[in-house]
Amino acid sequence: MRKREVERTALTEFELEALRMKKFEIERLAIVRDIFLFSCMTGLAYADVQKLKRSEIRIGVDGEKWIFSRRQKTDITSRIPLLPVAVDILNRYSDLPVCQADDRVLPVLSNQKMNAYLKEIADLCGITKNLTYHIARHTFATQLL
Repeated sequence: MRKREVERTALTEFELEALRMKKFEIERLAIVRDIFLFSCMTGLAYADVQKLKRSEIRIGVDGEKWIFSRRQKTDITSRIPLLPVAVDILNRYSDLPVCQADDRVLPVLSNQKMNAYLKEIADLCGITKNLTYHIARHTFATQLL
């Protein structure tokens, strides 16, 4: 066996801002962009955002909104403060019937569809990187931490 080095890709501050500011006429692209940005702002993996329930968003000791949940992959408890951009995204989808019916915070599609739409979004935003959902975690680690 040989160890293969994997180059981790993340969005730059400029690319992240271009993505955030882009107005989409197609609603599904706007939704996928918002969910991706939510992960960029929280560092949550796809599986963790997909299973995130409304009851896991609570007020912390600082009086601000936090995520209190367990990671899907490791079953380790996490407490994540919500930045204003993430709170705005949550508020945008709080009244969505599909989210209310499933007690979810966001209308997350399948990982395969999310990644396909992210490639479309990258093209429309002028991002030349191979944009996948996992890049959100690396963007969080490099841009926000």
